[in-house]
Amino acid sequence: MKTILTGIRANSVLTLGNYLGALLPMVRLANKYSKTGEYQINIFAPDLHSIISEVDGDLQENILRTVKYYLAAGLEINDNVHIYRQSRVSAHSELCWILNCVATMGETARMTQYKEKSEGRESCNVAIFDYPILMAADILLYSASYVPIGEDQFQHIELTRNLATRFNNRFKEVFVVPVKTSEQVKFMGTDEGIRIRDLLNPEKKMSKSTKAENSKIMLDDAPERAAKKIMSATTDSLGKVKFDMWAQPGISNLLQIEALTTGVPLAEVTAAWAGETRYGELKKQVASSVADMLRDFQTRLAEVSDAQVYELLEVGEKYANEIANAKLLEVQKAVGLR
Repeated sequence: MKTILTGIRANSVLTLGNYLGALLPMVRLANKYSKTGEYQINIFAPDLHSIISEVDGDLQENILRTVKYYLAAGLEINDNVHIYRQSRVSAHSELCWILNCVATMGETARMTQYKEKSEGRESCNVAIFDYPILMAADILLYSASYVPIGEDQFQHIELTRNLATRFNNRFKEVFVVPVKTSEQVKFMGTDEGIRIRDLLNPEKKMSKSTKAENSKIMLDDAPERAAKKIMSATTDSLGKVKFDMWAQPGISNLLQIEALTTGVPLAEVTAAWAGETRYGELKKQVASSVADMLRDFQTRLAEVSDAQVYELLEVGEKYANEIANAKLLEVQKAVGLR
């Protein structure tokens, strides 16, 4: 069976961008493929990644809430769906160290996210530099072929592919090399990685770390408040609705949000609004769709119990340790540690 793997950092409440761009597509993929008998679906809480930067609130509560998000988004649980906490599988940390001995400083320093997170700082913690290697370990331990991701993570998939290939060539054919990013995107069923933009500055992605509250929609925002944020979103002065992320990122972002919150294909949404000159009408429609989606999501979220989550984690972590420890032993033998 092939493995599909994903994880979302549990540092705080997620944004609408996290939900539409990463979590919801993964839930839809999991529901589609887990019943075929051909795929294992691994969904993990990357708590080791979470402590790279300051955690907003209590980490354990954040982990619990993030798992609940998947269930509230409609994740269907069956024998091929596994949910676990990264730190409860110690093989992640050990494989990360071994991969550090294969990776080079140059290729890690070229990672765009490292450059962005370290820019303007006199110093930053080593984990900001090294976390793509831990991400590679997360993937390679489970022989994951597919890792649904946003476009900002494409570099890390290619790094994982390079490390797996280099290890296999240097020591022994141990790792399954994930498919290249173009195939990842095709598998996800999108033309490109989904990236929901900042409502006030659509040149950037929506981020929970942005100070301007109207730039982002949080999953715990009241539906009415979220609608107001959409109405204040930055557009442009062209006076024509068209999907073009380069020339009209604000309008294109609204069209993308409308498609993802309603489940209507982007091409259909774009066609329906083509040529419209009144941006206010589009904003009203998107505001209504976002409010309806949040209202339904928050109702389902309140129905998921802590006990339900802990039961899933216990089962998932037993599975994950068995698979990860077996792969780690192969790696240890290949490099001579066992």
